[in-house]
Amino acid sequence: MSSPLIKTQGTIVLIEQATPTQNSLPLKTSGYTSLVDALDYAAQGTTGCNFYNGRGELYRALPYQTLQAEAKDLAKRLHHLNLERGTTVALVADTHPDFLVFFFACQYAGLVPVPLPAAVHLGGREAFVKHLHLMLDDCQAKVAFATSDYLEFLEEAIKGLPIEQAGTLEHFRKLPPADELPLPPASDDLAYLQYTSGSTRFPRGTMITQRAVLANLAGILQYGVQIRRGDRFMSWLPFYHDMGLVGLILGPVVSQLSVDYLGTREFAMRPRLWLNLISQNKATISFSPPFGFALCARRLRDSDLDRYDLTHWRVAGVGAEMIRAGWLNQFADRLAPAGFNPSAFLPCYGMAECSLAVSFAPLGQGLEVDRINADLLAQDKRALAMDGISETIRQAEFVNCGRPLPEYQVEIRSEAGELVPERHCGVIFLKGPSIMEGYANNPEATNGALTSDGWLNTGDVGYRAGDSLFITGRSKDLLIINGRNIWPQDLEYIAEQQPEVRPEDASAFSIPSENGTEVAVLVVQCRQTDAFVQAELIERLKERIQTEFGIVCLIELVPLHTLPRTSSGKLSRSGARLDFLRRNNLTEADPLPQALLDRSPHTAAMEDA
Repeated sequence: MSSPLIKTQGTIVLIEQATPTQNSLPLKTSGYTSLVDALDYAAQGTTGCNFYNGRGELYRALPYQTLQAEAKDLAKRLHHLNLERGTTVALVADTHPDFLVFFFACQYAGLVPVPLPAAVHLGGREAFVKHLHLMLDDCQAKVAFATSDYLEFLEEAIKGLPIEQAGTLEHFRKLPPADELPLPPASDDLAYLQYTSGSTRFPRGTMITQRAVLANLAGILQYGVQIRRGDRFMSWLPFYHDMGLVGLILGPVVSQLSVDYLGTREFAMRPRLWLNLISQNKATISFSPPFGFALCARRLRDSDLDRYDLTHWRVAGVGAEMIRAGWLNQFADRLAPAGFNPSAFLPCYGMAECSLAVSFAPLGQGLEVDRINADLLAQDKRALAMDGISETIRQAEFVNCGRPLPEYQVEIRSEAGELVPERHCGVIFLKGPSIMEGYANNPEATNGALTSDGWLNTGDVGYRAGDSLFITGRSKDLLIINGRNIWPQDLEYIAEQQPEVRPEDASAFSIPSENGTEVAVLVVQCRQTDAFVQAELIERLKERIQTEFGIVCLIELVPLHTLPRTSSGKLSRSGARLDFLRRNNLTEADPLPQALLDRSPHTAAMEDA
């Protein structure tokens, strides 16, 4: 356990110690009527949440008993505002104990919390404030909260919006309390809104009920990670991400387990802290998108390995984006001297529209890779298994994401809506107890995602092999760059605003890179043939995208009439992606060569010309 920090309060010396791993309460993962019910039970024990700074020091321990007391006190003050039951409350989701207090205060007060991104470094101040303003407007929040680090951004973002109260936790604690709390949430009440995108133009907030999220958590805890006494969580995932919120905030509460938190920014700057805290506190469960494992492996020094003890890490969950086995194998090989067991890898598949999880690979199996004929997959969507490596046939590898949780149905359908046979690729449709109610204030998007008989069109593409599910891509085209969701329409819109580009002359998608991350690619049809004019356009687009989204984007200019279209005349991003791979002699299994990213705009334009 971590060394305690000594804090002074007047003449009293307070010693901050992490909450224990062992708990006196009987382990319980289901049977709750609401998240309030779950926290009330967890508060009877001694476990809780622990927050660490960028030096790996514990700065706040928050036992569930304390979280419950602080949340109830704040809930009375929120209730005194006489807000209509079900009113949305925006929470800038910094990795901070105050966020948890506010989130659960909303539960006790009958209000609906809406976690919003806390990622000002992604695109700069102007872009961040613009994102916040759009989401605040979209969710129709009446109250907004931010920690002191984000307060000035929130104050700027709420300008012109009907926000009745905004401030830090201390501001709200100064409000007078109501005499009593309202009735607790019912199972059909909304538990929260979860935004699926950091989009500047297409925000979509999934509406998740109490019943839905509790059903999903029961499946995750009982069948996915198979929770047991003595488990301990560790997480650096953003609180506004579905895996961070549902899996690593609500999951520990519902299972009464202690959890250790490191800020996402702190992880990005010093990813080795992740391993330090897992070793130090003997954490057994920690999840990450694939890029997190890759980043950590790249930053390790040989001299670091002796300080880690990863023998207790039994569940190294991996999901949230396409799973690349090579990146994970590099991590496992690098950490083998520290006792990391590659069988701890637990591939999973899910999305915010299903609360969180859909399927898990068998626990303890590690990575199981399906090697298939890449040409056959591209030509007729068949996933023909290959026995070994071939020098004449292009191959692609996909990781087994396991079988759906109990009570969930998965179907693979063609573009025409027909069921496809085993080992045929199609769009993944899902039905189960934790599907969203729809997108808040967005009936058009809701109707596009949910069928009349309750099936969710996930927008993802994959195939079944036996009981196992394999994910090959996305038909909904959402880009996930370093764990951040970006809609391709946003990148295309920037291109279409340039005088050299006409509407529908741009297509965006992502490609895995050599360093373990996804890279955004924007293919643009350009009327200009002068190489220097093209180079200027490329430079301008890269700068705009960097400013707006804080990401590197590879720009490829192509002649008019190059981008493929569907039979209905719409641009086909999947087709554009496939054409890009072919032009650059790549397969689905190949990472984007660094040489393509390193080309200067002038060189790229002149070569393409």
